[in-house]
Amino acid sequence: MYFNSNIKILRLRRKITQDMVAGGLGISRSTINSYENGSVQNPTLEALVSFSKFFKMSLDTLVKIDLSRVSEFQLSELERGHDVFVTGAKLRVLATTVDSNNKENIEVVPIKAKAGYKSGYADPDFIKKLPTFQLPILFGERKYRMFQISGDSMMPIPDKSWVIGEYVENFYDIKDGQAYVFLTEDDGVVFKVANNNIKKKKSLTLQSLNPLYDAYDVPVNEIREVWKFCNYLSSEIPDKYWERDKILKKIEKVEAEMIAIKKAL
Repeated sequence: MYFNSNIKILRLRRKITQDMVAGGLGISRSTINSYENGSVQNPTLEALVSFSKFFKMSLDTLVKIDLSRVSEFQLSELERGHDVFVTGAKLRVLATTVDSNNKENIEVVPIKAKAGYKSGYADPDFIKKLPTFQLPILFGERKYRMFQISGDSMMPIPDKSWVIGEYVENFYDIKDGQAYVFLTEDDGVVFKVANNNIKKKKSLTLQSLNPLYDAYDVPVNEIREVWKFCNYLSSEIPDKYWERDKILKKIEKVEAEMIAIKKAL
């Protein structure tokens, strides 16, 4: 049972004193100290429930999970209320990997692995086999993954570029006009600009930067993962056709189409 060490970890992360916890729970500071140092090995159910409510974390997590071995990203998700035991089975715990310092890796999904990713995205064994790297310019407390895209639908971003995305837990956070990597039930991994219609139509409208491609709707229940576009890597110089002025015109056209879509809803 990890209750004793977990409540100390959570208290220190909140930067609060034992006196503050004691005041919040209506017990003495010495009792809090006894819990944290392990003098009390078998806290009562009433005490467990009180700490669970105070830290907004489920009993299962507070007792069964060693928070000292959880990555920073996963611990931050728990603290934000994304606790699978609290919110229900519909919330999937993201399969992820960490380095020797328990820091989140950036897993790499090349084109040849995209088919396998469609079925193995939630399988820790599959994720562990993906190449990984670290990029210090990104925020350490967030989760990132890199996908290799194919085709010209997102030109001027070249074919076979590598797109780095930040994991999106809540689909309602998807912003209109922003680019995301989506894992969908039918199409697998796709890189598109989104229009969020979840509240009205329970779907997302996905739009390519290349105006030759039509926008289309995807029901939200067919979306398995969402990664917000951060940046991309490419060894190719964009084709001359996509010079600056033409790129701006294409983007303006896409924006106009997105506005038209919103007005039609």
